[in-house]
Order: sequence, then C-alpha cells, then structure tokens
Amino acid sequence: MTYDLIIIGGGPAGTAAAVYAARKRLQTLMLIHEWGGQSIVSEQISNWIGTTTLSGNDLAANFKAHVLANTGEGQTLEIKEGEKAIAISKNGDIFEVASESGEKFLTKTILIASGSGRRKLEAKNADQLEHKGLTYCASCDGPLFSDMDVAVVGGGNAGFETAAQLLAYCKSVTLLARGDFRADEITVEKVLKNPKMKAIKNVDILEIQGDKFVDGLVYKDKVTGEQKELKVSGIFVEVGQIPNTDFAKALIPLDQIGRVKINPLNQKTEVSGVWAAGDCTDVLYHQNNIAAGDAVRALEDIYLFLHTK
Repeated sequence: MTYDLIIIGGGPAGTAAAVYAARKRLQTLMLIHEWGGQSIVSEQISNWIGTTTLSGNDLAANFKAHVLANTGEGQTLEIKEGEKAIAISKNGDIFEVASESGEKFLTKTILIASGSGRRKLEAKNADQLEHKGLTYCASCDGPLFSDMDVAVVGGGNAGFETAAQLLAYCKSVTLLARGDFRADEITVEKVLKNPKMKAIKNVDILEIQGDKFVDGLVYKDKVTGEQKELKVSGIFVEVGQIPNTDFAKALIPLDQIGRVKINPLNQKTEVSGVWAAGDCTDVLYHQNNIAAGDAVRALEDIYLFLHTK
C-alpha cells in the first residue's frame, strides 16, 4: 500500500506528529528505532510542560502510551517498533523508505523526526560517570546542581548558553574550551561578566574524577603542558551533536554538520513532500517542547499539502 505519511522517529517530534496524524485520519506509518529520544537517559526532567517532574524513561513510556491509544481497529495509524530507516528515495510523487530489516514502504509524504545524538566526551571515566554528575542536558538536569560548583565543557555557543543557564542556580560555573572560544563575542562577553563565571581556554579534559558520583576532573593546559585538577560536583558537556540523518543525505539537502535544512515557517525541506522537525533540523534551539511544537506545525502543513493541492 501507499501511505499518506511516514513518520521516522519516536521522540517528542515523532510522537507529537503521530498523535496529530491519527486525529486527522491520515493513513500513517510510524517507524521507531527507540521511543523517547535523547531524554530517555535523564533521571529527572523538570521542563516538560504540564508535568512537574518525571524521568526520561517515564517520558518515553508516556509517548508510547499516547501513540498506542491512537492505534487499533478502525484507526489509521500503524507502528513498526525497532525499525530504523536506512534510505529514502523518490519516484515521481511517491517516496520509498527502506528499513534496516529489509522492508520497503511507499508514501506520499515523509516527516523526518529522527533526532540526534550527543557527541560524547572522550576522557577517562567519562562513560562510567555519565548520569552520575556528568550530563549532556543542562535544561533537564541543571536544577539538580543548585548551589554547587559545576563545569561546562565546550567553547561554542551551546557551551556558553549552557553556562548562562547554570549561573541562575549554581554556586559557580567554570567553562573549559579545547581552543579559543567559538561563541559569539557578545555572548562570551555577557556571560563572563557574571562574578560566578570563569572560563579557561586551550585545555584537554583527561579524566573525570569520582567514585559513585562526579567530584572533579583533571585537565591539561595545552600551552604549558601542566595538568590541573578542578573540583566540581557536576559536569555539563556541550561538544556538539550528531544528527541521525545519514539515511536521508542522498535525497535531502543537509547543512555542514548533517542537519536537515528546513523552512521554519512550515518545517518543509527543500524536497517537495518531505518535512522535518526536532533535533535533526537546523533550527536554532533544540528542546523537547520545541520539537513537539515543530512537529505539530509540520503536520498542519502536511495535511493541507495532501488535501488542498
């Protein structure tokens, strides 16, 4: 069969899109490699609107339950879990989505909501202490470190913006950059004016310290070669994201780091019939609430595309 829509992804963008597609009675297939998106690793999420606090696993379970409530007899939404898209192609007005299992699906439209993965910090013990004081989401986990000394790893805009968030409630914030600061000059200047803020250039993070929880880190000054310790209770890593978009690169224009280029007015890509939403796109900010809203905007436009062209 040929679907009206195939949604690729099971995070906040994919699930929001699926619920709206079901309500609009679009014949929809949802390909889900994993429910929940990046937030599944967070022990406590306090910024998901409408819920005071919940874990990443609970958020993923809620996503799944909401989508499944729109499936079954008489419904137009179909789900294939554990399916990873590996390629998309177009023949005339119809798209083909190939999955890792070898299946191929035809559709009139596609919504790419495949998200991205955080680039991991490469340092001794970083993997063992992840989610034990070392985190990749200040918006999710920052309030847990109220009145504590913390570090931010990353000298780009994301690093300085994370530091700005943490300054609202942390005792002190130390930013560590591998080279020169790469953030906008005005952002650097404004953040560094805060008396609780310190920033160090040209360092390599060698080791994350701690037994059951982070209590510090060891870094090397790349200019002097000296190794130094920094005692902190939390480490927030902002060294980039890796968009999950390899399957789309043969058809969809991507930016220099692999994010899908979209029109923010309607989430359209540069290929007619394909939309994208969430962390896989080149929008300025990436958050669960933003991803869900962007997906809803895409669905409104997809419905009009299918029924008014």
